[in-house]
Amino acid sequence: MRKSTILAFAALALPGALFAASARADTVLDVATAGDQNMVDYINQYLGPKFEQAHPGVHVRAIGTGPGDPGSLAIEQKLMAEKKSGAHDWDIDVAVIHQRGAAQMVTEDLLAKYRGEVSTGKLVTSQKAVNALGTNVEGYVMPMFDSQVAIAYNPEIVKNPPRSFAELAEWVKQHPKQFGYNGIKGGMAGIGFVMGWVNANAGLGDRLNAGPYEEADKGKIDAALASLKEFNKNATLTPGNAGTLDMLGRGEISMGAVWADMFYGWQADGRLSPDLKLVLPSPGLPGQPMYYAIPAQAAHQALAREFIELATSPEVQAEGIVKRFNWYPGIDAQYVQAKLDTKTWDHLFVDITPQDLKQNAKPFPISPYFTTILNEYERVVTQ
Repeated sequence: MRKSTILAFAALALPGALFAASARADTVLDVATAGDQNMVDYINQYLGPKFEQAHPGVHVRAIGTGPGDPGSLAIEQKLMAEKKSGAHDWDIDVAVIHQRGAAQMVTEDLLAKYRGEVSTGKLVTSQKAVNALGTNVEGYVMPMFDSQVAIAYNPEIVKNPPRSFAELAEWVKQHPKQFGYNGIKGGMAGIGFVMGWVNANAGLGDRLNAGPYEEADKGKIDAALASLKEFNKNATLTPGNAGTLDMLGRGEISMGAVWADMFYGWQADGRLSPDLKLVLPSPGLPGQPMYYAIPAQAAHQALAREFIELATSPEVQAEGIVKRFNWYPGIDAQYVQAKLDTKTWDHLFVDITPQDLKQNAKPFPISPYFTTILNEYERVVTQ
């Protein structure tokens, strides 16, 4: 475990020593969040104060455990240690975790089943609130936000963007090197594109996302990846998630696979032309949520549910998730629209509509297929 993670959990264990001011509050609600520093800042600077205002005597304290799956793993290790110790009240009240972490923690009975007890639970219909890489997590999680891989394009050059992977394959033949993605080692946008390609071309349907895993499917995956190798002859492999956006901004490519929130963030910062657009081709590209979860033995279960209820309310999803970060909301977008001004709504949903997301926003494949596709990409495509 990273030193910073150990110190974070030491802080949870020693609130009197390290958080004297917080300890004076009647109740401290401890939130452990995986992800980048912006996740901690969001809770400490925005969501926590909003919750405290409605709950006098409660102090919300967020502690970061690090980006990516390792951040979720640190939370899982902490909860497992408390479970094995037999502790009645665990230190973490709310956990913010990735899909892989949620799947692991549900399997290990580390999380409480609470979604049916919060009023906002009914505002989520996405399969991402039910299935986390093949594990049934229904009831144990609420999406905080949803990130989505999409295809960015320059409408001055691409007058009629491809609406399917089949159309994209034909387009690159007519426009060699004008489409870019970052392979499988430069970031998750490239991995998402590869997963979308296999989903579109392997003929495995829902089995990729729901299982069960069949070893015999490797042949179909290899055939899909062989067609991707051919596709790559006319594509540009970019140097990472940011590299794709950078090449789009400089006009070196006219279309590329990107994270939608990064794309909109770069536009907001002036690093990309506001004229560039997004499309979500059928049968779809994957995205990934972050989840709110409650540990099975959280000391403040009722407050944790109220905190998540606030965090997933249409008002907070609109102001905190959409406006502040350009993320797609964790709850269904239709419930957020009334809370957003027309300019903000059009900025995030005019290119990729809520209906597009409902039809073509896919989860990543379940773990065994995910691993197989990455391994076979190395063998089939890169050699």
